[in-house]
Amino acid sequence: MNRWHDLAALALSIGLGTAAVAADGQWPVYAGDAGGRQYSALDQINADNVGRLTIAWQYRTGELERHPDAHNATAKVQVNPILLPPAAGGHLVICTPFNRIIALDPTDGSERWVHDPAVRVGGYATADDPEGLAAPAFANCRGVTYWQDKKRAADAACRHRILTATNDLRLIAVDAKTGKRCADFGRDGIVDVEPDVLNANPPAAIGEVRFSNPPVVLNDIVMIGSGVRDNHRYNAPSGAVRAFDVRTGAPRWTFDPVPRDPADPMYAEWPDDSAAHTGGANVWGMISVDATRDLAFLPTSGPSPDFYGGTRPGDNRYADSIVALRGATGRVVWHFQTVHHDVWDYDNAAQPTLVELEKDGEPFPAVIQATKTGMVYIFHRETGEPYFPIEERPVPQDGVPGEHLSPTQPFPTKPPPLVPHGIGPDDFWGITIIDERMCRKKYAGARLGPIFTPPSREGTVIVPATAGGMNWGGVAVDPQQKILVAKALRLAHFAQLIPLEKLDAVIASSGENMMGTPAPLLGTPYALKQGPFVSPMFTPCIAPPWSALVAVDIEAGEILWQSTLGTLDALVPLPLPLRWGTASFGGPIVTGGGLVFIGATQDDRFRAFDLHNGEELWSFKLPTGSFATPMTYALDGRQYVVVASGGHPFVYPYPGDYLTAFALPKSR
Repeated sequence: MNRWHDLAALALSIGLGTAAVAADGQWPVYAGDAGGRQYSALDQINADNVGRLTIAWQYRTGELERHPDAHNATAKVQVNPILLPPAAGGHLVICTPFNRIIALDPTDGSERWVHDPAVRVGGYATADDPEGLAAPAFANCRGVTYWQDKKRAADAACRHRILTATNDLRLIAVDAKTGKRCADFGRDGIVDVEPDVLNANPPAAIGEVRFSNPPVVLNDIVMIGSGVRDNHRYNAPSGAVRAFDVRTGAPRWTFDPVPRDPADPMYAEWPDDSAAHTGGANVWGMISVDATRDLAFLPTSGPSPDFYGGTRPGDNRYADSIVALRGATGRVVWHFQTVHHDVWDYDNAAQPTLVELEKDGEPFPAVIQATKTGMVYIFHRETGEPYFPIEERPVPQDGVPGEHLSPTQPFPTKPPPLVPHGIGPDDFWGITIIDERMCRKKYAGARLGPIFTPPSREGTVIVPATAGGMNWGGVAVDPQQKILVAKALRLAHFAQLIPLEKLDAVIASSGENMMGTPAPLLGTPYALKQGPFVSPMFTPCIAPPWSALVAVDIEAGEILWQSTLGTLDALVPLPLPLRWGTASFGGPIVTGGGLVFIGATQDDRFRAFDLHNGEELWSFKLPTGSFATPMTYALDGRQYVVVASGGHPFVYPYPGDYLTAFALPKSR
């Protein structure tokens, strides 16, 4: 194997085509390619030798020492490293949750350069707490973006650039070789987006909007989506996607998934002028692009507020959708809504995945949208035509007073859902009969039912959970064998809407059954009480497995295998490695060696599975939980697999700052 295995010809031969892959790189962008496939053709590590993997090197970012514990308890380590081509320095590049960009030697993990943008570390600003110290926001940086300006001379500064979007709303360009800012981008390498965000419609307070994902380049523009504070007010901040000139940083266009213009054909899906005051619907998952077709594919989230839609009647289209935009103009080409009038927090969080399929003997350039509902939708990239039929089916009604539920929801006929779609009285579960009884007591009177049973005043058990199904970790696709692999979360959630006039009485009477303090949904008649569907001992009240890897034959629309993901030995004081799965965040990758690599679990382990049958072939216990998507590359005849680990404040609050590379032992 050459030092820089050229994947360009291979990419064309397997039909990648439109997903940008650097000719001399192997994981040059987040998810491996611009189409979000989370796939590498490298095959040195395979099912026969994966059991011999060992640590090649390990690097620590130092963030645990740089920031107080109060901030580290809120940091999400979800970075997906990228490998730059030799002309750009050949670095392995990561970012920390506090947006420091770090370039490493990919053979030994030694530090080459660091760029520190000195982000403002704080939470949501309020009138009583202007610095946001009482409610810190979650710091996160899932990755950075490499871009080459081919119009510049080969030796010119910033011909090779790293682009990053920060928690404090800046878009920054630095020279990939040196880490120094590009002076001709914005003002001294920085485009300050915060003023635009704070003055948008609806406006944001400081800290209510964050940039966590790497920017996305499509031809000569760079796009950024955003995370928006939810479950707070009906008029949450705007979730607009913004595009800039990739060379200069000048604004190019803005797309708001909540249509403000009455001339927009989807404005009618927001009756009573509700689009004028509704926020959210933001793109906090990764955007995918098809450069040849000049198309960007946006996975949009739910409009505000998440669990009550009385202030936003109608289907709320462009929200909870996959939206195809023309890159040059930001105009909508086509769109499909996966959840009408969302009151379950069923955002589209997974990155759309581009793959070449066939249908009726003809080429079918596909985009796949995996969802929190566990359903997988497949469309023609140019037209939005479904690959498999999609049916509008009746769903439960009887929401709270003031609600405007959709009578139907869209269900693909294939593949089948990758998670259970409902809960009944016989589905309560506990590790012991005592646990089960505590679950029944805690949720006595809660509303149960099939998927899309709405939140209620008595409380509703929501299945799948608001966290998925499939979340931001996306899916991995083998483009040759047309196999999709998803990490599917199989837990439940509880949501109760409490009339404001009854809030004090509910709090006073709840006692041991209180699951956190209910919070008013400002601008609505309700407060929201929510939390995971767990016993007072914090064990799930629904039967395992709670996480699984699921493989799907894409063109047949059939499940090939399912494998439980995670054990309980790190979570319960029992000397038994119970294979029941754990809560999980992060995504898988697939390799040409026929392997699936994934962390994502609460048991600290990084695992490899056989792509063809789901057998777990290897695992390694990391210093702390890994809730990041891994990557792989090859240098000097040696393939490396790299993953970040640092815990996750939602499910495993043990901070860390590790990057670990694995490889086969060197030959003597």
